[in-house]
Amino acid sequence: MGKSQETYNKKEKEKKRLKKRQDKLAKKEERKANSDGGGLENMMAYVDENGMIVDTPPDPAKKTKIKASNIELGVPKKEESDEPTEKQGKVAFYNDSKGYGFINDLNSQEKYFFHVNGLIDEVTENDKVTFEVERGLKGMNAVRVKKV
Repeated sequence: MGKSQETYNKKEKEKKRLKKRQDKLAKKEERKANSDGGGLENMMAYVDENGMIVDTPPDPAKKTKIKASNIELGVPKKEESDEPTEKQGKVAFYNDSKGYGFINDLNSQEKYFFHVNGLIDEVTENDKVTFEVERGLKGMNAVRVKKV
């Protein structure tokens, strides 16, 4: 007679598979029994007026109306300011061969870069100048530089 094809290891593996399947079914039944049945309502979260996440819906009485025309997209328009547009400074460094230099603002002691294209008058080092400021690629640049 031939030997049985089922070995001890095969029987043990089959028992483990059956036990695992039964445990899984038992856990599923336990979850079903313990669930509230609320579904989506129990999973909802709301954001209150302070930006905090809460489980209660917002009060409709606190709702404010906003007109779509009042919403500004992008960069807000620049407001007119009282500070003068023309600043005064002193040329701290100027390289005539390369065509650039730096101006120290007399009021704030900030340094501004300027290029020969932004000059109205010829300047040299230690000259007092008036200039306007524009945003450049690497920061604020002095433009329309005039000798005083």
